[in-house]
Amino acid sequence: MSILTVATQPIEGQKPGTSGLRKKTRQFMQPHFLENFVQAILDAIGGAAGKTFVLGGDGRYFAPQAAQVILRMCAAQGAARVIVGQNALLSTPAASHLIRLNKTDGGFIMSASHNPGGPDEDFGLKFNMANGGPAPESVTDAIFAATRTITEYRLFEAQNVDLSSIGETMLGPMVVAVVDPVADYADLMETLFDFPALSAMFASGFRMQFDAMCAITGPYATEILEHRLGATPGTVVNGTPLPDFGGMHPDPNPVWAHDLMSAMFSPDAPDFGAASDGDGDRNMVVGRETYVAPSDSLAVLTANAHLAPGYRGGIVGVARSMPTSAAADRVAERLGVASFETPTGWKFFGNLLDAGRVTLCGEESFGTGSDHVREKDGLWAVLLWLNILAERRQSVAEILAAHWRDYGRNYYSRHDYEALPDDVANRIVGGLQARLGELAGQELEGMTVASADDFSYTDPVDGSVSEHQGLRIGFTDGSRFVIRLSGTGTEGATLRLYLERYVAGPDGLDLDVQEALAPVIDAAEALAHIREISGREGPQVIT
Repeated sequence: MSILTVATQPIEGQKPGTSGLRKKTRQFMQPHFLENFVQAILDAIGGAAGKTFVLGGDGRYFAPQAAQVILRMCAAQGAARVIVGQNALLSTPAASHLIRLNKTDGGFIMSASHNPGGPDEDFGLKFNMANGGPAPESVTDAIFAATRTITEYRLFEAQNVDLSSIGETMLGPMVVAVVDPVADYADLMETLFDFPALSAMFASGFRMQFDAMCAITGPYATEILEHRLGATPGTVVNGTPLPDFGGMHPDPNPVWAHDLMSAMFSPDAPDFGAASDGDGDRNMVVGRETYVAPSDSLAVLTANAHLAPGYRGGIVGVARSMPTSAAADRVAERLGVASFETPTGWKFFGNLLDAGRVTLCGEESFGTGSDHVREKDGLWAVLLWLNILAERRQSVAEILAAHWRDYGRNYYSRHDYEALPDDVANRIVGGLQARLGELAGQELEGMTVASADDFSYTDPVDGSVSEHQGLRIGFTDGSRFVIRLSGTGTEGATLRLYLERYVAGPDGLDLDVQEALAPVIDAAEALAHIREISGREGPQVIT
């Protein structure tokens, strides 16, 4: 066994985004593509010598082969130890927890999150830092720079490591520790939530359906919900992770989790429903005949977190991404705690969490989490909802209605225009951006534009500035819309239109969401001409 040095050259298209590098699987499988990117990561973080890493992913196609490459490259460059989830499986929040629990130097997460998997679908790789959170822009910029100057990479020549058996083995001088991917995470959840109360609720006849979407959360949900809490066997559906997610689109929203939505709006609906995504960091929550929008979910969790043992002392603050509705801000103001508005991307919450400025964080794209890890955490959000239901002894619908009566309702929706040609998406965004300075005072659909800007964020902890984070158009009545291009796709451009309208109540709290937002939708089209320029009749996905 020896170290092999392979000559290479830069490969275009290896700029990591907010969640690492995502490309078509076959592109990652091309000669040198994966190796170049891994070498760039190791170079950007100052090498691997003497370091300990975590490695795992959502089990999508090509992950087993990629894990072996990453192990051989870490061994060739002097890493002391790599902790790997059995069969290279780890949910993203579980990987974050293992990094923090074992005080490692970071971790490699193989996932394209909610994107479909398979040989003709998507693959991704990102590096998380020693705090368990995604690499900040300074590191992703360094990784990209390294991909543009790379001339060689190093591999340890060896047979594949057996990742199916828990225990330690050696890869040259490096220890490979294969661990149960679920146990440590499940133990952490027991410290945060009242498992006896949840067990009693299930024992009393409470029924739930959790759709794991043939993705990584299946084993975690089965262990916690069915084994530790005693939920009826079969509570977790689509619970076996598959390389192609069983042909499913592992994105927990009403469009792709349609089977769950049908079950929850059926005559024999369970009391509670939930779904999680490809790598386990997103969640969708549904009550009987009641869909919970992610922005509302964050607000309800913020108002009720103190009901769970891990948060009995209260929260210190809440942070939300800029496109997320302001519903959580209203709760924070009532509680007398800080609230923050950040760009989209979980890494922006990391500094606030590390500095102790916030306890809870959330994004409108079905991501919620707390300071227990440095990633969003789908199953954690589901368990917090269950803890609230057990304590309040109300249905999801009753809890939402009570919340809106108390705080008012932020009607909210996201319209996704997927796989647009890049030039079309840029025309839409560029056209509106060029007119921002002239919009204030204009009247549309009975509303007056109060502000229009391109969101810029100054980090309150380290002073770093992130510009061009989305176009915001605000109206004098508190309504607004936001337009931004998403960085999570691998083909074309995804343009996202976020729509919000606040109703203080007591009247007007039970309108159809799209009906309530109709004036804002029409105003957005009048200003941005999305349908006109794209030629689309409407968005592909509405959440």
